[in-house]
Amino acid sequence: MARLISPQLALTVLLKFDRAINDALSNKIRNKLTFKGHLNTYRFCDNVWTFVLNDVEFKNGDIADKVKVVAVDGKSSAVPNASQD
Repeated sequence: MARLISPQLALTVLLKFDRAINDALSNKIRNKLTFKGHLNTYRFCDNVWTFVLNDVEFKNGDIADKVKVVAVDGKSSAVPNASQD
């Protein structure tokens, strides 16, 4: 018999994970990544930017055929407060 968590608990775990990752990335990570490439497509929908780049070269010398960048404003209240169960 499979033991599953409730959908409400799963949502709470995901929201807390998102909040912790957003906090860690905005407050504890100070690294910078530099790259250049050819912009294939871009889109802005629901406050989320999506860029698809081709022939991307990173500053460290790595090369990728295709890179997808998804960016959202980390300062907005995009992550709602989860109930404290």
